[in-house]
Amino acid sequence: QVQLVESGGGLVQAGGSLKLSCAASGNIFAFKPMGWYRQPPGKQRELVATITTLGRTIYADSVKGRFTASRDIAKNTMYLQMNSLKPEDTGVYDCNTVEALYNWGQGTQVTVSS
Repeated sequence: QVQLVESGGGLVQAGGSLKLSCAASGNIFAFKPMGWYRQPPGKQRELVATITTLGRTIYADSVKGRFTASRDIAKNTMYLQMNSLKPEDTGVYDCNTVEALYNWGQGTQVTVSS
């Protein structure tokens, strides 16, 4: 079973930036379409960014133009660069395949203050 470990979250003011990382224990990024998810307080988890096996990225409308997903296959790591952060971006951010095949990691908390 692949393990996923997220990091890089924190507290930031609106308009600021953060870069999240997701490290996988196995070589999966070239074989599985991957997603960055977030769960706002009191709400359902939502998919905000996808990286296909070919490296194409797809974004939710709410983050398009502000977030950039990338990956380093050799390091078994994917990233989420988040710019122009808004208070509504607050939540726990996780990574997983787009089918959520693996157990969820602990996630990383992102808090954006106004």
